[in-house]
Amino acid sequence: MIITISGFHGSGKTTVAMDLIKEFKAHKMQYLAAGDIFRQMAMEYQMTLEEFSEYVEQNPEIDRQIDETMVQEAKKGNVILDGLLVAWLTQKIPGIHILLTAEEQIRINRIAERENRPYEEVRKETLAREKSEIARFKALYNIDIYDYSIYEIVLNTGLWSQKVVSQTIIMLIKEYMKSN
Repeated sequence: MIITISGFHGSGKTTVAMDLIKEFKAHKMQYLAAGDIFRQMAMEYQMTLEEFSEYVEQNPEIDRQIDETMVQEAKKGNVILDGLLVAWLTQKIPGIHILLTAEEQIRINRIAERENRPYEEVRKETLAREKSEIARFKALYNIDIYDYSIYEIVLNTGLWSQKVVSQTIIMLIKEYMKSN
């Protein structure tokens, strides 16, 4: 089985994924985040995330490489994949696709607190990165990130505590597993 978790930066993808890993440890689920791959590549290129996003706009093979890695991991099964596009890329592989949302201010606050950085600095960087991603994904795959029709679960994480969000998703996945 695969579980995909999508959403913009700061929506809670990694937090939920870690809770799912703990809950489904008997299934030996692996975890892979497109954002981790992207950040690692930015470090290798010795660029900030904003600089690397601009670079990738001119070098689409980097997005394709990351996306292909995610698809290959999905094909292996028993994996939780975290990334904005991952549900779109794996929609033909049986699994459950989750989209997490939250208002911009909530997302930016989460990132700023997590990274201990000024809100405005994080806001500028995050919104620039998201704008770049939306444009790149539309150009590469003609995907409308705002089309939620492929998701089995869409949840606004800004409305509830992290515990309630994770418990709700775990309950829904368990029900899905029973019926599939």
